[in-house]
Amino acid sequence: MILYSVGVRGGLKRISKAEFKEDNVYLIDDFKTIYLWFGSNISKKRKEITINKANLLNEKKEKTAIFQIIEQNKEYGAFIAIKDILRKGIKQRKTIERRAELKIQIEETMELIEAGLNPDLEAEITIAASDISKKKQSYKDLCGTLAQLQLELLKGSKKTSKEEIQMKTKEIFKSSSTYEELCWLIAQLKTLVKKKSLN
Repeated sequence: MILYSVGVRGGLKRISKAEFKEDNVYLIDDFKTIYLWFGSNISKKRKEITINKANLLNEKKEKTAIFQIIEQNKEYGAFIAIKDILRKGIKQRKTIERRAELKIQIEETMELIEAGLNPDLEAEITIAASDISKKKQSYKDLCGTLAQLQLELLKGSKKTSKEEIQMKTKEIFKSSSTYEELCWLIAQLKTLVKKKSLN
């Protein structure tokens, strides 16, 4: 639920608490329903401006909402419960920052190698990750490959069962890793296993 106070010219200001006074106008976007609450002193002209603004907001939605116009002291239905919530105030959710997605920097790595620098471990992983990415395997197949590699490293010489791989695959699938992150993790494990076997 999003609460807006509506200005004289129809400007919307997002707020967390409503006072429901005679000169106030509120737009409450409850996603399926848009409520327009008008104080008793609001002119017909201001009501028209608010309705036009609400229509514009509704047109931008993927699924348009239904409208309910509510007059002060004539509240009804579900709005009575909503009014109490808005009086107390809506707790604003903290925005969760999306973690930065990993990008396979193959161009930069190749430039350094072409300049005569020997590839370090990160460069080797980058090249391997880029190669895996170019194969265009499905996301699910990458999850399966990573699951198998992780279990093999964990269990060492012990045999890994199909059920264990399937469970680990599901776990990775639900982890919301990006396609490139999966490629990177597979390349990292393969490179480390290769280096370990060479030592």
